[in-house]
Amino acid sequence: MPLEANQTMKNPGRPGLFRPALLSPGMFARRDSAGLIVLVLPGGTDDSRKPFSAWQGSALRMYPFTWSLRLRYGRSARVHQVRYRVYGWNGEDNSPMLPARAALDEMCRRHPGAPVVAIGHSMGGRVAAQLAADRRVIGVLALAPWWQHADWRHIQPGARVVAVHGDADERTFAKRTRKGIDELSAQGVDAEYINVPDGDHAMLDHVGLWQRSALDFVGERLSALRRA
Repeated sequence: MPLEANQTMKNPGRPGLFRPALLSPGMFARRDSAGLIVLVLPGGTDDSRKPFSAWQGSALRMYPFTWSLRLRYGRSARVHQVRYRVYGWNGEDNSPMLPARAALDEMCRRHPGAPVVAIGHSMGGRVAAQLAADRRVIGVLALAPWWQHADWRHIQPGARVVAVHGDADERTFAKRTRKGIDELSAQGVDAEYINVPDGDHAMLDHVGLWQRSALDFVGERLSALRRA
């Protein structure tokens, strides 16, 4: 089932507002301390070899999350929006996982000892869940996730998991997401489900709720690290 093929933002804004440098290798140039690493994972589609573009709708949709997190948390959280090589998951190829794991490894190399949270929308939620098999990942925020084959079962027990899903989503399934959270909770994982009333897949409704979920999640993880 295609998730976001040929889908673009309705009001992406002026092109000049988007800066390719945000996704360039130069963002890894500094090696310094950080309280937390945040990987922002865009969506995609089930089958596509189309090269991933920094200007496509799924990438544009996540820039406000990336920018607001950087603005709010400064040097406490190092935020990187991942860019895949191709647009699709592509079956057993698991196409987005290689670049996502490479970004995880590189950010951890640049910020030794800093734990990681993964924030993913749609296909990015699937990527986030599979990344969380790595014990460096202490949190997953899944936004309308495409949890296709019980992907939540990859998440290691020590992680905090929050899933936010709109009950009007016709591209991915809120009931499946809730099932995943219920299963994780039953296993003792710190997992929470947040419903978005009448929320659609693209997150263009209830914008404040979607954006706040990311800000709150990162703030919560930073606070937990400080307490520890």
